[in-house]
Amino acid sequence: MTAHFSETTRLQGERWLKYFYFTRAAFSAVWVALAFTIGQHVTAIGAALLIVYPVWDALANYVDMSRSGGVRENFTQAFNVFASSAVAIAVIVVLHIDTSSVLDVFGVWAVMSGLLQLATAVRRRKRFGAQWAMILSGGQSALAGVLFIAQAHAPVPPAIVKVAGYAGVGAIYFLASALWLSVGQLRRKFASMP
Repeated sequence: MTAHFSETTRLQGERWLKYFYFTRAAFSAVWVALAFTIGQHVTAIGAALLIVYPVWDALANYVDMSRSGGVRENFTQAFNVFASSAVAIAVIVVLHIDTSSVLDVFGVWAVMSGLLQLATAVRRRKRFGAQWAMILSGGQSALAGVLFIAQAHAPVPPAIVKVAGYAGVGAIYFLASALWLSVGQLRRKFASMP
């Protein structure tokens, strides 16, 4: 009975992750489209998008953490909720004081959240598998953060364009993870058919 419960719990967790990754990919795709079409031309919308991105990340990590066992089982995500919330506040402050520092803020956040995502994916890999894209995404995020900091005060393109490129790559990783989980579910389904 315990093995069946454990397998049921694992399958529910896998379904949740697939839904979560598809949702994150869709949000990022919409955000990137808005950033490239409107955000780079209308300063107020670009600023709002730069604030919304870390707010969304904090919310997404909070919901995933809550659905995946809470703070005790997901310390990396709990810290990511805190970090993303702090970054949203920092972006608001920086946009009012010195807009050229926005990429510095996003750079520090990308390094920190990338390493936290990497740690979360490595932990999840043991239970669900199909985390290779999230592992790559975490590493790529940390590297992108270093590049953001290095390019922070370059005159062009604006920060929204650089962050949008970063978010677009993230969307691809979330989509790849969701699709890989879907493939795994289909393989198990066909393998169990008589």
